[in-house]
Amino acid sequence: MMTDIDPTALAVFIFFLALVTIMGFVAARWRRPKTLAHIDEWGLGGRTFGTWITWFLVGGDFYTAYTVIAVPALVYTVGAYGFFALPYTIVVYPFVFMVMPLLWRRAKDYGYVTAGDVVHGQYGSRALELAVALTGVIATMPYIALQLVGMTAVFKALGLHGELPLAVAFIILALYTYSAGLRAPALIAFVKDIMIYIVVIAAIALIPAKLGGYANVFAAADADFKAKGAGSLLLGGNQYVAYATLALGSALAAFMYPHTLTGIFASNSGNTIRKNAVLLPAYTLLLGLLALLGYMGHAANLKLDSANDVVPALFQNLFSSWFAGFAFAAIAIGALVPAAVMSIGAANLFTRNFWKAYVDPQVSDAGEAKVAKMTSLVVKVGALLVIIFLPTQFALDLQLLGGIWILQTLPALVFGLYTRWFRAPALLAGWFVGFFGGTYLVGDAGWKPLHMVPLGEAGFTVYTGLLALLANIVVAVIVNAVMPARAEARA
Repeated sequence: MMTDIDPTALAVFIFFLALVTIMGFVAARWRRPKTLAHIDEWGLGGRTFGTWITWFLVGGDFYTAYTVIAVPALVYTVGAYGFFALPYTIVVYPFVFMVMPLLWRRAKDYGYVTAGDVVHGQYGSRALELAVALTGVIATMPYIALQLVGMTAVFKALGLHGELPLAVAFIILALYTYSAGLRAPALIAFVKDIMIYIVVIAAIALIPAKLGGYANVFAAADADFKAKGAGSLLLGGNQYVAYATLALGSALAAFMYPHTLTGIFASNSGNTIRKNAVLLPAYTLLLGLLALLGYMGHAANLKLDSANDVVPALFQNLFSSWFAGFAFAAIAIGALVPAAVMSIGAANLFTRNFWKAYVDPQVSDAGEAKVAKMTSLVVKVGALLVIIFLPTQFALDLQLLGGIWILQTLPALVFGLYTRWFRAPALLAGWFVGFFGGTYLVGDAGWKPLHMVPLGEAGFTVYTGLLALLANIVVAVIVNAVMPARAEARA
C-alpha cells in the first residue's frame, strides 16, 4: 500500500537518514586511532571522549526513539502517571555523580570494558561474572527491539509498510557500526540531539497555538479521561507510591544497562562524568516537553490505531510536509544511535565475559575486536527478528522485565566499590532470588511491572523491581553473614 506516501516528507526523511549514514562511515576516520582492531578502540572509542561528546552520546543512548514515542503515548493513555519519567531522570543524576566516577576509575585502572569485567575483577567469581553479563545481554535485546517499534511508527506515518524499510535501516546501521564502532553513534548523536531539540521546541511553541492554547489542551485531555473513565491530569488513589517507586527503581536501573555503562567507560575522566551529571538534566526538560505531546493528542482529536502513533500523527496533521519529514528523521535517528550503542554494549559483554572467559582465554586483541564486531551484527539481527516474528507486546513485556532484571546487577556492580564485606556466593544468591523472583511477580501480575503489597484493608502498589532488589540485598546480606560462621565451624 503506497498511495498514502507524502513525497516531500519522504524526501526530507531520506536526505537526513543518508546524511547520518555517511557520517557513520566517516566516523571510522574521526579521532582515528592507530588501529580499531582493539576492543578498547572499537567498543569504547579509546576511552577518550570529553565532556561534550559524552553529553551527546549518553543523552543519545539514554533518550531513545522509543522514549520519544512511548512517553507521550503513556501520557496520552493514562495522564499524569506517565510523567514518572521526569523524576526518574532527575533522581538518576546524583547517583551518576556519586557512583559512576568510581566505577570509571576501577575500569580505567584495570582495563575493564564491561560490568562483568568489574565484577570478576572484584570477586574473582566466573559464576557471578556470567550472571551479570547474561543479565545485561538479555535485558538489552528487547530494548533494541523497542527502538524498532519507534521506527515502525515513523515508517507507518510515512506510508512505508512492511518489514523491508526497517530491515534496510538496520542493515545500514549494522555496517557502519561494524566499521567504526562506538565512534559512529557518538558522531551521529550530535545531529540527532540537535534535530530532536528543534522538533520539540517547534512542537511546544506551535502546536498549542493551533489547538487553542495550553488551557484548551489540558481541558480536552481532562474531558477525554473523564469520558472513558480512565486516566487523569492528577495522580490519585494508590498511584503515589507506585509513581514514586517506579521513578526510583527506574533511576537505579538506568545506568546498569550495558549501553549507558558503555558511555561512562568511554569517557576520558571521572571529572567528565561529574560534569555530565550536572549538564544532562537539560534532557529532562526536553522529556517533560515531549510528554506534553500526549495531552496535545487529545486536543487535536486524533484518530489513532495505537497510542504509539500520537507523536507522528501530530506532526503529520499539524505541520507542513517538509517539517513532518524532518521530525520523522529525528525520531528514526533517535532509534539508530541507541540501538548502535546497545549492540556494542551487548557485544562487549559476550566477547569479554563469555568468549574470552570460556572459549578462547588466549584470544588476541585483534581477535577480541573481531568477535565483538561479529556479535554486534548478531545482536541487531536478533532484535530485528523479535519485531518481525513476535508481537510488539511481547517486546514491550520483555523490556519491562529488562528493567527489573538489570536492577538485580546493582549490588554486585556497585557494592564492591565501597566495601569488600560481600562475597561472590552471597551476591550470586541475591541475584538469583531477585532475578527469578522479580520475573515470577511480573508474570503473576499479567506482565505489569507493579505489585500490590497488602497493608491493612487496602495496601499499596510498588514497582516490582524495587521489591526484587530488596529481596536480592536481604538474601545477599543473610548468606554473607552465615558464610563466615560456617567457615569457622569447619576450621
